[in-house]
Amino acid sequence: MTQVTIIHNPRCSKSRQTLALLEENKCDIQVVEYLKSPLVKSEIEGLLEKLNLTAREIMRTKETEYKEQGLGELNLTEEQLIRAIVKTPKLLERPIVLANNKAAIGRPPENVLSIL
Repeated sequence: MTQVTIIHNPRCSKSRQTLALLEENKCDIQVVEYLKSPLVKSEIEGLLEKLNLTAREIMRTKETEYKEQGLGELNLTEEQLIRAIVKTPKLLERPIVLANNKAAIGRPPENVLSIL
């Protein structure tokens, strides 16, 4: 049985669909509701490394907070963007699944099957 962690928002349909897909695949699932238990800087950095993405690439750019905080400014550093995600967890794209020392964003949910 594959051990997986899902960075999850139960109010998000894609997150719920991804969780259901993991359950269908008989995974041993640890659910992290990141809005209740926000990720710390080192956890976000670890996700970025496993995803091979930048902080901006895992941000929900259509959220009001993204615009309000001026996060679309191209001169912001990776460090500043990571701090923004820590400060405002809602900005983190979801769901993110970790398995076998890899990570994938579940958009679409089937994306996560490649790391199981």
